[in-house]
Amino acid sequence: MEKRKIEIMDTTLRDGEQTSGVSFSISEKLTITQLLLEELRVDRVEIASARVSEGEFASVKAIMDWANFHGYTNRIEVLSFVDQGVSVEWMANAGVKVQNLLTKGSLNHLIHQLKKTPEQHFSEIGAIILLAQSHGISSNVYLEDWSNGMRNSPEYVYQYLDFLSTQPVKRVLLPDTLGVLTPNETFNYISEIKSRYPGIHFDFHAHNDYDLANANILEAIRAGADGLHLTVNGMGERAGNASIASAVAAINDFMPEVEININEEAIYTVSKLVETFSGIRIPSNKPIVGENVFTQTAGIHADGDSKNNLYFNDLLPERFGRKRTYALGKTSGKANIEKNLQELGLKLSDEDLKKVTQRVIELGDMKETVTREDLPYIISDVLNSTSTVDKVVVESYVLTHSKGLRPSATISVRIDGELFEENAQGDGQFDAFMKALSKVYAKKQLCLPKLIDYAVRIAPGSNSDALCETIITWETPNKKFITRGLDSDQTVCAIKSTQKMLNII
Repeated sequence: MEKRKIEIMDTTLRDGEQTSGVSFSISEKLTITQLLLEELRVDRVEIASARVSEGEFASVKAIMDWANFHGYTNRIEVLSFVDQGVSVEWMANAGVKVQNLLTKGSLNHLIHQLKKTPEQHFSEIGAIILLAQSHGISSNVYLEDWSNGMRNSPEYVYQYLDFLSTQPVKRVLLPDTLGVLTPNETFNYISEIKSRYPGIHFDFHAHNDYDLANANILEAIRAGADGLHLTVNGMGERAGNASIASAVAAINDFMPEVEININEEAIYTVSKLVETFSGIRIPSNKPIVGENVFTQTAGIHADGDSKNNLYFNDLLPERFGRKRTYALGKTSGKANIEKNLQELGLKLSDEDLKKVTQRVIELGDMKETVTREDLPYIISDVLNSTSTVDKVVVESYVLTHSKGLRPSATISVRIDGELFEENAQGDGQFDAFMKALSKVYAKKQLCLPKLIDYAVRIAPGSNSDALCETIITWETPNKKFITRGLDSDQTVCAIKSTQKMLNII
């Protein structure tokens, strides 16, 4: 049986940018659009709202120039408004060829916000659609607050759809604007609409206020929806939109009767890029793209994974360009430790392995973060070994920070017994320290890893003299790894963390 094709429209750059505090630059919008279409392979991208700002116009113009050159013109869409043609002129000047016209999908919104009759609204919509057509712009139509419209004024919704069925409209977009639908309602409403208007293409647009967006997405497909609106990392107003990662995984695994174009292997890469550009951190437990979701913590799970993959499901990390890891903490067992030692190329006797495992558990009990790169230090400590000796030691440093002057650092570093001194200025004390360190390593004709994440943690309720922990993520051409430092001074924490990195590399 031939599979039913479901279109995926990504609205990260429009609805996702309505996430509080998020604003993408022109180059960021263009880069994300390119990745969405060429790497993730979404069918369509909604990139902006018309007439928002000069910066938005410049972004849309740059994207359309690129899209026209690469044959993506009709896959780029812009949200527009019933505004007597102002949006249409804006889009025409930017080179846009597809509008998503925002209209009222509930009688409540129509009466209280626009203060118009259905006939007045429909007349204005028809005029905008025809005007757009005269400029070579095709139209999709949003029914804003459609979900409440179906709950409270279904007669109006059907009156409106009767009107749209007579218009040159390519798609009708059904948003759960306030995120209020249950899965049962989603199925019933879309089933009713599809049975009444089988010839119209309907997209479903979910919001996640009750954490039901993904469930509603699946029910919309089951009811006959032709397309879905999703965002990277579930970005969007309030609790956000349906996440492209979760929706794609669920559709591929639970709905064999439908087909989508998405390239799963690109999901994580695009997700991390959007995280960087938006500044909105991905929760560590977020399905598919969170840092912890392919991390086994319990020792029994690591043991089971070694025995016929007993704790695996269909969400294999390799599907999404990721890798399974084994966390170290108070629930770690020998199997966790062994798997991490294998990654480091280390092997211990059963007796020594027991001692190291016990030490990791003790550190976990004290709420200390234990990483794979900490294991050589733990082994050295527990086994009283002299085999793990720091080859690089930051012997001393002077850090200055004065008002009106750039921070500076003078450091003394011993590498394999040889002492080096350097100084540098930077944008902060730690930046100055790293610049001075880079000068030292340049003398050795060595490169330092890239610092790609820096987090500081202080226990809740602590005072200004509390111990803090600095956790730094580094990246070399071959791998990413984490080091940490503990001290009452934040910069000293970072330096301790950096010294661990220098010995790891």
